[in-house]
Amino acid sequence: MQADAVAAPVGDLALLVERAGARDAHAVARLVSVFQDRRPEAVPRRAEAIRLLDDRPQTRATAPVIGVTGTPGSGKSSLLGRIAIDLLDGDPHLSVAVLAIDPSSKVSGGALLGDRTRLQMGRVDHRLFFRSEASDSELGGLSPSSFQVCRLLTRLFDVVFVETVGIGQSEADVRALAEHVYLVIAPLGGDEVQYLKAGIIEIPDAFIVNKCDERAADAAFNQLKASLWMARPFDADDLPVHRTSAKSGAGLPELTAAITGLIATAHPAPADLARRDAHFFQRWVQDEWGRSGVRHLLTHAGGAQRFISAANGFDEAQGAFSEQFAAALRGA
Repeated sequence: MQADAVAAPVGDLALLVERAGARDAHAVARLVSVFQDRRPEAVPRRAEAIRLLDDRPQTRATAPVIGVTGTPGSGKSSLLGRIAIDLLDGDPHLSVAVLAIDPSSKVSGGALLGDRTRLQMGRVDHRLFFRSEASDSELGGLSPSSFQVCRLLTRLFDVVFVETVGIGQSEADVRALAEHVYLVIAPLGGDEVQYLKAGIIEIPDAFIVNKCDERAADAAFNQLKASLWMARPFDADDLPVHRTSAKSGAGLPELTAAITGLIATAHPAPADLARRDAHFFQRWVQDEWGRSGVRHLLTHAGGAQRFISAANGFDEAQGAFSEQFAAALRGA
């Protein structure tokens, strides 16, 4: 985190927002640091940044978030690198942000893999922004600040991809964050029973069998289809299954076309954004105040969505809830 971005005066914050709106990579990175800061004093800075972003005359609809998840070794990073470049090449006006959640280093606590996706993208483009975050050993597949960073990036770019650290029964927060979720699997990733045991079938809106040029790819495709019929019999026929190869480019035009359609149509409605805010506000209460805090939120504060609405915003609600719950504890 960059302390100068957090402590900067309001005038500097306005300039930072203006530069970030022009997709200056350094300005965007500094703003991301503000949104990653978990200290209480960063809350009003985020609220002011959101206000400045939403007051811009060129403000457009909030960009869709597309989740890309899958087991380690499935090729998520390589595939996402190819897709991002293909999207930019296909539309000279499009802008793309990628938030990659990496395993945390046991030594430094930072992102273990760092900027490995940017290296695979192979070029620098002002329309493309990449940020790597450490998972901080969170079990939801995201980092503690992923939601906050997405609040920023969806106001600056046309689409935000979130690549999770992994997927499984305990790693479903990406479902609450993203409008559309892709699950990437690789050949020899396991049979249909393993997919069901991992709990990965219930989350995605679409599937990608990557490394389709390998000999075991057909078996992986058939095992996935069998899993869909067992776990999701009512919508198995409607779930797209793409076959791709980040190495050869096979299947990428079809997948890129599908994602282009999502970018044009999957903008979240206000009700969707309210539900997203409520989910991650309750998660924040759980992290900060534990089960007692969540109980207070649900039984005395009217629930997350109502509390956020009454406080006139997510950041304002954080400060208001901390004051209210601390007062309740003192009076107990």
